[in-house]
Amino acid sequence: MAALTPPICDCDWPAPEFALLATDGRTYSRGDVAGPNGMLILFICNHCPFVIAILDRLIRDVRDVQEHGIGVAAICSNDPVAYPADSFENMGKMAQERDFPFPYLHDVDQSVAHAYGAVCTPDFFGFGRDMGLQYRGRLDASKLEPPPDGQPRELYDAMVQIAKTEQGPREQTPSIGCSIKWKT
Repeated sequence: MAALTPPICDCDWPAPEFALLATDGRTYSRGDVAGPNGMLILFICNHCPFVIAILDRLIRDVRDVQEHGIGVAAICSNDPVAYPADSFENMGKMAQERDFPFPYLHDVDQSVAHAYGAVCTPDFFGFGRDMGLQYRGRLDASKLEPPPDGQPRELYDAMVQIAKTEQGPREQTPSIGCSIKWKT
C-alpha cells in the first residue's frame, strides 16, 4: 500500500458544483450540502485502511462541526468494479452500520473527484460560507494508529475557525492515504 499526500490548501479556490446520488436515495448538490457557515467535503471509501483507522474520530468530529453550521458530505469516487468493497451497495451498508451523520455520495463517473483534485482517501476540503477553500489538511496527527494523547483535532479546529472567521489556519499538514482508485 503506497500512501499519497495531497497538495497544500489553495486558499479561496471555489468549490465545484456537483449532483450525486447518496446512499439514502437522494441526490445532493453543493447547495444541499453547504451549511450557513461553510461546507466540508470528505473523499473517503470503504476499504482504505487510512479511512478505517480514523472513521470513529471522523464521525465524532463531523458531528461536532455540524453544531457550528458546517454542512458535510462524504464522497466515494473509487472504481467499484476493481474495488467491490467500494460499490454503492457496500457504501450503503457502511453508512447504515456506522450511522453516518452526513450523506455518503457516489461519484460514479469520478468527475467530482477530478473537479476537486482529490488525490487520496481520506482527502478533506473545508470551505467557508462563500464556498472558498480554507482547509486541505488532515484529520489529526494519526496515520494507521490513533494520535498520541493531547494532540489537536486539526480538522475540527480548522472548521470551527472557518465558521467563526471565514479563514482557515495558516499552517496545515496535508492528509495521507490511499490513492483514489481511478477507472482505466
